[in-house]
Amino acid sequence: MTISAIRPVDIQSHLYTSFLQGHTADVVLRVSGRWKAFYRLHRVVLIQADFFRSLFTSGFRESDSQLRPRQGGVEEIDIVFDDSNITRAAFEICISRLYGGGPPLHVFSCLVPSTAQPLSPSLGNPLEAEVIPEGHHPASPRLLLSVLATSIYLCIPTVASHALSLIFKTLGPLTVMPYLNFALGKSIDTSTPLYRDPEAGAGLERVAELIDDDLASTTTEGFAYIPRTQSSQSSTSSDDTSDSEAGDSAFSSHNYGPISDKIGEACACWLTRWARDMLDLEMGEGKYISVIDYRLDDDARLPRKPLIWGRRGLDPEWVTAIVAADTLFVKSEKERYDFARSVVEFRRRDGIDGEEEEEWTKLFDEAIYYENMAMDDIIAISHDKSPITERSFVPIATLQGALWSQSLLRHHITAKPSSPKASPSFSQSTAAAAKEKELGLAFSSNELGLPGDRNELQRGSPSQKLCYPVPGDSSWKMGDNGEEASDPSARIQVSMDELFTFSHSAYAASARQSSNAHRAGTRKVATDKDTEICSTESTFFGLKRERCTTRDCASQDPKGKRRWTSFPPCRFGVEFWNIDALKEKSRLHSQTVWYAGSLFNVYLQVVKKKGQTQLGIYLYRQSSVEAIPPASAPSPLATSIGRSGNSEEGSDIPGSSPRSERPQLSRGISNASFQPSTSPSSPRSVPVNSPTLTSRTLLLTSSISPPTPPIMLLSVASSTPPTSTASSPSNITVPYTSSPVAPQQPYRDSRASISAYFMISCASATGPSQMRFTSAPDLFSVGQSWGWKTSSLRTDQYMEVGDNVTAVENRTAANSLRATVVLGLI
Repeated sequence: MTISAIRPVDIQSHLYTSFLQGHTADVVLRVSGRWKAFYRLHRVVLIQADFFRSLFTSGFRESDSQLRPRQGGVEEIDIVFDDSNITRAAFEICISRLYGGGPPLHVFSCLVPSTAQPLSPSLGNPLEAEVIPEGHHPASPRLLLSVLATSIYLCIPTVASHALSLIFKTLGPLTVMPYLNFALGKSIDTSTPLYRDPEAGAGLERVAELIDDDLASTTTEGFAYIPRTQSSQSSTSSDDTSDSEAGDSAFSSHNYGPISDKIGEACACWLTRWARDMLDLEMGEGKYISVIDYRLDDDARLPRKPLIWGRRGLDPEWVTAIVAADTLFVKSEKERYDFARSVVEFRRRDGIDGEEEEEWTKLFDEAIYYENMAMDDIIAISHDKSPITERSFVPIATLQGALWSQSLLRHHITAKPSSPKASPSFSQSTAAAAKEKELGLAFSSNELGLPGDRNELQRGSPSQKLCYPVPGDSSWKMGDNGEEASDPSARIQVSMDELFTFSHSAYAASARQSSNAHRAGTRKVATDKDTEICSTESTFFGLKRERCTTRDCASQDPKGKRRWTSFPPCRFGVEFWNIDALKEKSRLHSQTVWYAGSLFNVYLQVVKKKGQTQLGIYLYRQSSVEAIPPASAPSPLATSIGRSGNSEEGSDIPGSSPRSERPQLSRGISNASFQPSTSPSSPRSVPVNSPTLTSRTLLLTSSISPPTPPIMLLSVASSTPPTSTASSPSNITVPYTSSPVAPQQPYRDSRASISAYFMISCASATGPSQMRFTSAPDLFSVGQSWGWKTSSLRTDQYMEVGDNVTAVENRTAANSLRATVVLGLI
């Protein structure tokens, strides 16, 4: 007769039942923190967490059974939680996970954005209205942050990883500020709760034996343990946490190192994508207002709107950092100024604050590149005064300096001898060819401070003159969309070291494997020059622009190999709709902008290679004598959530993966001319032949379209609405495009080829992550484009994919791909 073995599931069930009932416990934890209670537990289970493993086996006082107090014959240990982010419910959930059980976390559906609904779920559904399944614990933002803090303290990486993924997954209008405050080291108590969290874990109400205050006052001397492996990156010692529950005073005691930085980076990505939309919402100008109703009852303390840009939202320094960020989604530098002006005036409604006013002076002086504005805009800004303070927003000296820099750049371009019209030979060295096309605007760190050098005129003599770096080739992912949270049953094994490794980007993986010596918060990126990207609180989690004064350039570049320019780059945003309908090899263009004598636009193109479909994004130097291509626009069939308008005029349209793969470099030439289409909704289609090169590590594609015979351009009023092929909805095609608008051209760069560097940042559909690509200076001939193609942009992080995509008529203007471009000449 065969005796059946006990199944592992039976053992797990037995242990979990013993945990719930407190049976056969061999250790009693006397917990003191936000709450005080006894927990009857089992050491063999607890030592799965490194906190308890160190506590019981690493020579601490509690590892000596003869020194332990006893409660009813069971060893008793005092645990003092000095981190006020650790709550009773979070602690009990973490302990229950060690026993293989515990309540499932119910994530509020209204807090989970999607590609189809990037904003609208949380803007119309209060959390209290959602039914929590029996036995589930509500995963409010506050609870998720507390579970993360507790699991880090106890060193339970699987729980911490899942909580972190859910935080990324629920990042949205109502959660971005609580999550950002957490990343900045503030206590979870500083943010207004979105939900009334239960005190104990669901189904775990009887696990704790609560201690009243009288009994707690007789407790023995407490023992506070902090994991040594993360001590330099996470919680600090108890000596520094006496004021940990005092809100903003707890910055240092609630920092969790790279984990905090990961959350902060995702929040920074989200804020730059949705900045203008959220401001309109808070100011009551967005059409989402009609569907918002957070009021539950008279006692509810829930906000009616997200609090981001108001005085109770972002700190003034963060406002300046976001306005100055290269990745802030605005269509132009003038629109950046209008946004900054609106934020400042919005906060001034609550009164004038002296410290804020000092920050606003810095904002308008440094965060905006007035050099890249039209003369009419600069004149208008010089007369613009605040109706509240009756003072100008921008000092006249700042605008005069911008005009001087603008004139110098024009002089360099127009005084440069015209180069031959022939396109450069690709058999010629690319570096040598690019050198011949440079204007002489770039200089190395070693050249700074040399008397009489060629950059003295545009740099000026003061050592505080700002310099802007000329980037190299790189590609990386910022932020996180919480992909791991989509399948909580996967039980992905992760260690604490992996959790504290800052970058989870596929692009940084290979570099990270080859070098583990880089400092916390800094990661190596797939790039020719092994550029280091720092995403910490000091850099506003990657938002801070990399620029410095002439005095600091040499100290930041001791080898003297970096190149700089004293002219700020051009920055603009582009937006594309219904890209899932884009056909292979067809192009979908953005609006066309003018910069430094040339016209530029961005286009998307679907490319299929070896059975794999990729989406390419390219920066294109438009011919000034060819017809301006029609720009992508929301389809008239889309529902009218948000403001609609002509995308050419920078209209503000409120928004409502699988592991990314490392791109490859390819370069190709496309010989095709652009003939005006009778239908503005028909994008130009140009075949691309892209042989692969191995000289770089990123996918960089060039295509050249020889100029066509001159075409007379007609002036199109800026208020021209988008047009369609026919008035009948059945004849409207997607992707939809608007009537082309030609920008003003104060002067023209007559050179056939120019040398330019650029960066393109593509924001994910919901906002918590970005794909960034930078290119070292390359030659741009007229009709030539450079860019990248990758299958990562054709995932559900950036667009709707699969068979269940939302019908066009059910989409809103929020369903778009947004990207920002940084472009500079050398």
